[in-house]
Amino acid sequence: MTGIDNIWLFVAAGLLLNVTPGPDMALVMGRSMQMGVRGGGAAALGIGAGSMVHMLAATLGISAILATSATAFTIVKLAGAAYLVYLGARMLLTRACPASGTAPAEAPATLFAVFLQGMATNVLNPKVALFFLAFLPQFIAADAPSKAVAFITLGLVFNTTGTAWNLAVAWLAARLARVLAAGSIIRVWLDRALGAMFVALGLRLALLQRTP
Repeated sequence: MTGIDNIWLFVAAGLLLNVTPGPDMALVMGRSMQMGVRGGGAAALGIGAGSMVHMLAATLGISAILATSATAFTIVKLAGAAYLVYLGARMLLTRACPASGTAPAEAPATLFAVFLQGMATNVLNPKVALFFLAFLPQFIAADAPSKAVAFITLGLVFNTTGTAWNLAVAWLAARLARVLAAGSIIRVWLDRALGAMFVALGLRLALLQRTP
């Protein structure tokens, strides 16, 4: 491919990164178990939209600010950490109804709200911005006629494979939720486990150090 080196190596490496558990996958799993495959799909598409923001920011040089400014990096990092902890705390505080052992009825989130959650989870993660800056340029040829076009192409490839993986996770998690019977006490404890994961990921993000 013009301007791109080792495209298949890039795809393979990208897939390995996509399947690594993290905030994005946890959100997709959580929403799939709560709302079914449509909820998980909305989260996956929101995450994809967030990746597009990072890709465009990196192309325009905005993401370079996160790599060079400790203050900007810290602000985004703490905002993302606080958001993850907030989402996790809501899941952890889920209470079962005494009579049925099911989660209490509450106003369901809209698919658009879930989409925005997925987008925010991704956009507020500075590790994604640094990934685009550090990983993608390694596969752009030195004599590429347009490095910007090559960068965007690689970003779209990575985002496509990542979104496909998250949609597959949404489908699998929704099927698992049906197997466990919708509304059962097991679902409540799954929500709490995912909530604990979100809190842990948020704290981990808060402790993340910017590489000099």
